[in-house]
Amino acid sequence: MWMELPLLVVIALLLALFVKTFLVQAFSIPSESMQNALQKGDRVLVDKLTPWFGSEPERGEVVVFHDPGDWLRNEPTPQPGAVQKALGFVGLMPSAEEKDLIKRVVGVGGDTVECEGAGPLKVNGKALDEPYVFPGNTACSTDPEGQFKVTVPTGHLWVMGDHRQASGDSRYHQHQPGAGMVPVDDVVGRAVVVAWPVGRLDGLPVPATFDGAGTGARR
Repeated sequence: MWMELPLLVVIALLLALFVKTFLVQAFSIPSESMQNALQKGDRVLVDKLTPWFGSEPERGEVVVFHDPGDWLRNEPTPQPGAVQKALGFVGLMPSAEEKDLIKRVVGVGGDTVECEGAGPLKVNGKALDEPYVFPGNTACSTDPEGQFKVTVPTGHLWVMGDHRQASGDSRYHQHQPGAGMVPVDDVVGRAVVVAWPVGRLDGLPVPATFDGAGTGARR
């Protein structure tokens, strides 16, 4: 039995690594930008399997994506311990070293997304009803970056945080390379459930307001 233990440990780690690479990965929420759907310190599980079958992010989904253009340049670099590095590598803990962000998809390729004044936010001319926006926030910030009308290129996404006045999202990177757009190829996967803490266990469904926003060219 004891001779078999190292082999069982190796098999378990390989399975965990396989799950992380192809199926599901845990991510930690680093900021308040997605409140109240997600709180700082929450752990979410991200579906990495669906994109392997050709599925692309849809409007309203909460997605994790690699930093598309140095968006996190002013954020401190975490210094994880050896245990966290090891567990993060196999997906048993969120990786503290990955430069990833989490936001809600508002527009996909071909969509026109716009906001004037305090809102509402519009997608292809349809005003969105956004009950998920952080209480007390307006749909769009009234600063220059918060006033916009953009058309999303094919193969890209326009993303925004639910805490509109505390989210460095697509709006605030319009004047950088990429114009605030997130390449679909940079998407790690869709966040589908809040897994930790246990008291906040909940799914992350697509809000109904996006049902009638799909009049733009999807691809």
